[in-house]
Amino acid sequence: MFERDGKPMPGIGETLLSAYESGLKRPGPEYLHYLCSVYRVEPVALGYDGPCICGHGHRMPGVVRGGLQEAKPDNSPDSRELWVKPPGDPSADGGEEDENVLRRTLLGVIAGASVPLNPEVINAAENIRRRMDETLVSTTVSPAMLDHWEESAASFGRQYMNTPPMRQLCDVLLEFSTVRQAMERHQPIDLQERLCALAARLSGLAGIIMIDLGDQRLARSFFRTSRSAADETGDRALRAWVTAREALVPLFYGDPREALTLAKKSRDLAGQTPCAAKAMAPVVEARALSMLANAGGKKDVVDQAKRALARARAAFAQMAPAQQEDTVFGYTERQLYFHQGDALARLGQTLEADLILEQALEKYDGDLLDQTLIRFDRAHCRLLEGDGEEALRIGEDAIRRVGDSFRTDIIIRRAVDLARAIQLRCGDIPGLKEFQAKVTAPKEPEPQNPMGAEV
Repeated sequence: MFERDGKPMPGIGETLLSAYESGLKRPGPEYLHYLCSVYRVEPVALGYDGPCICGHGHRMPGVVRGGLQEAKPDNSPDSRELWVKPPGDPSADGGEEDENVLRRTLLGVIAGASVPLNPEVINAAENIRRRMDETLVSTTVSPAMLDHWEESAASFGRQYMNTPPMRQLCDVLLEFSTVRQAMERHQPIDLQERLCALAARLSGLAGIIMIDLGDQRLARSFFRTSRSAADETGDRALRAWVTAREALVPLFYGDPREALTLAKKSRDLAGQTPCAAKAMAPVVEARALSMLANAGGKKDVVDQAKRALARARAAFAQMAPAQQEDTVFGYTERQLYFHQGDALARLGQTLEADLILEQALEKYDGDLLDQTLIRFDRAHCRLLEGDGEEALRIGEDAIRRVGDSFRTDIIIRRAVDLARAIQLRCGDIPGLKEFQAKVTAPKEPEPQNPMGAEV
């Protein structure tokens, strides 16, 4: 089965099987999946808690959930049907297969593989998002279960900066699909509103991850779904958060005017409500204005950007402490420093920008994505001051610190932009061509687990 799935031969032998049977060792999720497939049983039959990570059943042909049906011989060499869906199974709409695509991707990421954002994952993500759209327009779960889901969403937000994007995308979309299934039936109004708020946050987080992975179209689609869900809640702060986060799509993909429009819309939605978006929206506004100013252009645009940053600092001071500690669903002090420094660097205010970016870097602890972007901003400051060699050194250091799992589209774009800017300003300085080759080279596949090691 490992050979069939294109994996290195597993290190399973009599000694390891004996250790499993005696209870001295427990198989990891991947080995347990393949053992269940070989023996055609569920994990509980082997003495382990279920379900299997693949989400399927593994029982013998002819056995269905809830009873037996007539067994039919299957002599095909590639028969992989694990169980037969009974009539009326709600998963027959294809949702389960989309979840299985994400589970298989998750297995690969857990095993250490470098998994790209491939068409199969894109289709699964789009299908899950589309079904949520369908559920929102057609729409019982216990408050305790909702508490659990809300805590899971908050946990995803805390893990965002330090979890490889493909790994987190799978986790978020699987939870998102579960929430969608719960919304298929009519709910009491208070629970329905909480489910919609949860759907808005999970879909918004999926949109954020899609920005990191470089899929602008899917990012916009997830934010559109997030807006639809947030509009069902009447929560101004949540609606403003979705719009502020959506503004990052055009901001990162070269349309500062659209980003500026969305930032102002988010600011209007927030109104006088002290919330994350009230601080975030003017920061996005300032960053969009800084792009329009072309690093030191029209003075009136520079002044507008600085006024927006002042509003952001004032709004941040009014936020609740819990929101000031939430990287994704709130807005942290280190993010405020980073984004202020980014805007000032683009405005050409290099001395002020570098000081703020240095403070931002000191406030980050292990959040690799933003730390890398901060280093690129500092490199940009050095370049504006005419020191191309130091800018290149900082850029090389930033890339060296990032493993393949975190070399997302947004990081590669910034590295390529830096290399291009150095070449335009300073020419082909020593080391530049090597840096360009490194950041544009395909990712090296990450090493698989050693023989006999478990996931």
